[in-house]
Parts: sequence; structure tokens; C-alpha cells
Amino acid sequence: MALVEIRNVHKSFQRDTQTVEVFEGLTLDFAANSFTALMGPSGSGKSTLLNLIAGLDRPTSGTITVAGAAVSGLSPSGLAAWRARHVGFVFQSYNLLPVLTAAQNVELPLLLTRLSKKERDERVRIALGIVGLEDRMQHYPRQLSGGQEQRVAIARAIVSDPTLILLDEPTGQLDKKSAEEVLTLLQRLNAEMKKTIIMVTHDAHAAERAQQVLHIDKGVLAR
Repeated sequence: MALVEIRNVHKSFQRDTQTVEVFEGLTLDFAANSFTALMGPSGSGKSTLLNLIAGLDRPTSGTITVAGAAVSGLSPSGLAAWRARHVGFVFQSYNLLPVLTAAQNVELPLLLTRLSKKERDERVRIALGIVGLEDRMQHYPRQLSGGQEQRVAIARAIVSDPTLILLDEPTGQLDKKSAEEVLTLLQRLNAEMKKTIIMVTHDAHAAERAQQVLHIDKGVLAR
């Protein structure tokens, strides 16, 4: 069963006086509980596709449906509420706030919910436990290695128990050992917690950890 349905999606940007077409009628499904790697040259539309699925950007035309919700048609406020419940997004640059501890960074998405402080604390503890950093809860980002920072970012992405985890070059800034740890963690999240994962990567070695690899070139799916 498809969790993400992309139907005849067109996406264009204005660059000065030029219209840049990224997608011209993209149709694609991502199955529930799948782990997919998206590969392709820079500028091929991989990150744009993640942003469209997450509702961070809107298609020029066409529809994107995630878990039965027509994301491309939601209002801005409806979109924010939907994203908070259903999407965990992990960026290459971690995007942790340096003035907050690991636990406080992970707690951020939960501040938009009606959970009590006790419930939030328990969720944060579980999420950091899953990524193997329960003993680093009170550490600040500057006190963590790059691999640990990325695992905190993953804990933040899973703390609200999202339907979908989207990752944009999650191993791009990591050394080989840290990258392997992060990829093993993603495989566990997929296999044991049944999370649907879509990961953009340039690294063929990282892509091998996924169940399927899709190649996008100039906005077109290479079969």
C-alpha cells in the first residue's frame, strides 16, 4: 500500500526572468514501511521532492497525498499541524539550537502538542534512548561529536512518532564510522519501528542500506 502518492506533479521556480522547470508531470509512489534512497546529480530535484512531500513547498500543479491527506491542498495552519504529527525531517546541517541541551532540542516538536511536561520528558528520554544517547541528554551540541549531533537530530525527528521520516544528505558531513552508525540506526527504525523513510543521498554506499534506490535526473525518474 502506498503511503506517499505523487500524481502528475509539476514544479517550477522563477529565477530572474527565467522559469526553471524542476518537475514536469512526476508520478511516483512510496510504499508504507519502505526505506528508499533518492540519488541523482545536484540540481536534479531530490531535495525539492522532499520539501514537496513534507509540505515545506507546494507543487505548481498536481497532487501529493500522504497517509490519505492531500498535503498539496492544505491551508498553511492545517499544513503546520499535519506536519507536526506526521513528518520527521532531518537536515544535513543538523539544525540544532546551540543554546539548548540535547533533551531540549529533541523536545522542541512536542511543544506544539498538548502533552504534559512529564509526558514530553518521557518521550524525549525514549527517543534519545533509541538513538543511543540517553547518557547525553544534558549535553549541549558543542559537547557532542558530529555523529552524535546527527543522532540527536534523528531523535528530534522521531520524538512525535511521525508517519514518515525524510532525510536530506544525513551522512554528508559525517566521518565513515559515524555515517555507518546513523545508517544502521535508520535501518533499525525501518525494520523494528516500521517507519517509512525517504533519504536523499549522493553516497552510493549509504544508498545500499535502503530497500530501494530511485535515481532522479533533471526532474525525471530514471527507470
